[in-house]
Amino acid sequence: MKTDNTALPTLPAPAPRRHLHDRKITYRGYLRDDGLWDIEGELRDSKSFPISLGYRGDMPADAAIHNMLIRITIDDAMVIHDIVAAMPSTPYLECRPAIDPIRAVIGLQMGRGWKKKIEGAIGGLDGCTHVRELLSGAATAAYQTVYPYRSHNSKLKSTEVTEQPKHLGQCKAWDLKGAVVMRYFPQFAVKTDD
Repeated sequence: MKTDNTALPTLPAPAPRRHLHDRKITYRGYLRDDGLWDIEGELRDSKSFPISLGYRGDMPADAAIHNMLIRITIDDAMVIHDIVAAMPSTPYLECRPAIDPIRAVIGLQMGRGWKKKIEGAIGGLDGCTHVRELLSGAATAAYQTVYPYRSHNSKLKSTEVTEQPKHLGQCKAWDLKGAVVMRYFPQFAVKTDD
């Protein structure tokens, strides 16, 4: 049964307020010609008012304070084969040396425990808070890129799946005791005594 998302509730009206800050995070997923996958991410922070900032001096409203870019190359198992980063806009020149350490995540597998793996590889002074945040969300973007495409193109039916998909049991919709799992992956559903 399809639902019309426009009929769903939205946030209630806010108290009177003034817009000050924007953080925009975007991810894009690509299938490469060599069979690997690229996940590109961008984080951009800006203010709605002019600001004076470090070595950059006076900046107009909506100028990028942070603009961080990453490209992660992964395989079907979500193992990182390559990663590159760029920082077109930073508040301080001292931010830029945090680009190269990002390569320490090569060889790691995205999935359960991903945030801990990031912290272990480039946490603290070994990296950049904003790049770590961008990396953290990239795992979900990678999953949304790789698995639906592979499933769609292989035309696999859920009953043919013999290993429990990693996303089951990780959110309300994919509760092993819930209706969605029962509908799409009944072989992994946990029966309740209802």
